[in-house]
Amino acid sequence: MHIYSPVFLPMAVLALWTMHVLLMIPFARFKAGRQGQVTAEDFRYGESERVPDAVRLPNRNFMNLLEVPVLFYVAGFVAFLTQNVDNLILGLSWVYVALRLGHSIVHLGYNNVMHRLALFAISNVVVSVIWWVLLYRLLTA
Repeated sequence: MHIYSPVFLPMAVLALWTMHVLLMIPFARFKAGRQGQVTAEDFRYGESERVPDAVRLPNRNFMNLLEVPVLFYVAGFVAFLTQNVDNLILGLSWVYVALRLGHSIVHLGYNNVMHRLALFAISNVVVSVIWWVLLYRLLTA
């Protein structure tokens, strides 16, 4: 039996992006270690104050990709399971993924706080809209 829904594609893109950011963490840490900026002890309880910002950044972005996006993944599965995947849900899903990718690119790139905040806030509104649409549909079904 082959089960497919187009809502799985934006979910997969965001999951793969999350794994990409996860891979950035050890590269940043090992590079800083080779340069003598950190030691293994600096990571015993998370990240010590000695860890440079450039090394902390991928880890913080990874955490961002595991917090609110969980609500997106669950919404995608709820939409699939309740047969509520349509152009609206799919469009909102792609907008959400684009905003999260944009947030990461800004955060890991030039890191302008106001640009990052705008992308983050709008993405949270979009995932909220997805949930409101699903809730409405579930309550009126």
